[in-house]
Amino acid sequence: MADPHKNHFMVEVAGDITVVFLSDARILDETTVKVIAEELMRLVDNTFKIRLMIDFSNVEYLSSAVLGKLVAIHKKVQEGKGMMKLACIKPAIKEVFKITKLDKVFDIHDTHEACMNAFKQKKFGLF
Repeated sequence: MADPHKNHFMVEVAGDITVVFLSDARILDETTVKVIAEELMRLVDNTFKIRLMIDFSNVEYLSSAVLGKLVAIHKKVQEGKGMMKLACIKPAIKEVFKITKLDKVFDIHDTHEACMNAFKQKKFGLF
């Protein structure tokens, strides 16, 4: 059973980018998934045009329920005219994103640095 008072992630602000570092190696049980999703949703709800990076460096396993929550959070970010990118997803987990075609929904980067740099890219080439 997950401890609802445990910090499941750490938030850092780097310039205008909000970086969320997930701290649990295993995001499997329903309570943990729910707590993380609620906290992330609260963060997104309170920030118009949020530039959100979620760093999965510490995550070894996650349940499929997490994918649904990520889609909901992504939708909320887009509604608020924001941007969301994912970083440092381990190969086995990335495979799940590919199988579910969520790798087409999310902007996924192999490294923290690549993800940070992607926020700095202009959306339409030189314009």
